[in-house]
Amino acid sequence: MTGTTTASITGENNTTARVIVGLSGSLSSLAALYHSVGEAARQAAVLVPVAAWTPNDRDGLRPLSELEHAARRRLDIAFDQAYGGYPTGLVIRPLVVNSEPGPALVAAVTGPDDLLVLGAATRRGFDRLRGTSVARYCRHRAGCRVVEVSPSALLTRLELPARTGAPLPLLAR
Repeated sequence: MTGTTTASITGENNTTARVIVGLSGSLSSLAALYHSVGEAARQAAVLVPVAAWTPNDRDGLRPLSELEHAARRRLDIAFDQAYGGYPTGLVIRPLVVNSEPGPALVAAVTGPDDLLVLGAATRRGFDRLRGTSVARYCRHRAGCRVVEVSPSALLTRLELPARTGAPLPLLAR
């Protein structure tokens, strides 16, 4: 499995605690991003946002570099949507990994002090029949705490400002 960083590191920090977050582009992963940024700030931990990608039948003859670029862009878009860019004051070490999401996230874990944050997904179709999910995979193999964040946590956080016209509760840049 290969991993490459997608953005420059913001600051330097010798802490070993890391908060790893999987970003898929879903509302759940955006809620997980909000949660993980808050946790990283509270713990003075390194934030490791992970975008996993694999070629599939729909990709046809697209070059792998194009698929990797799309995954890198997914990270940038998530931070743009959540914070208007990468937040300052945190050490951020993004990873773009050519792998299935579960194995990519588990491989990003370096020890029991890490925290792995995932968006809680609603299982559909074949996954429901097989009883598999990224969260289940990670809970059984990560070797650290795993937190699932529901998209309703994000919606609850944004509901009052949206109704009142107040500014959205974004982290200061």
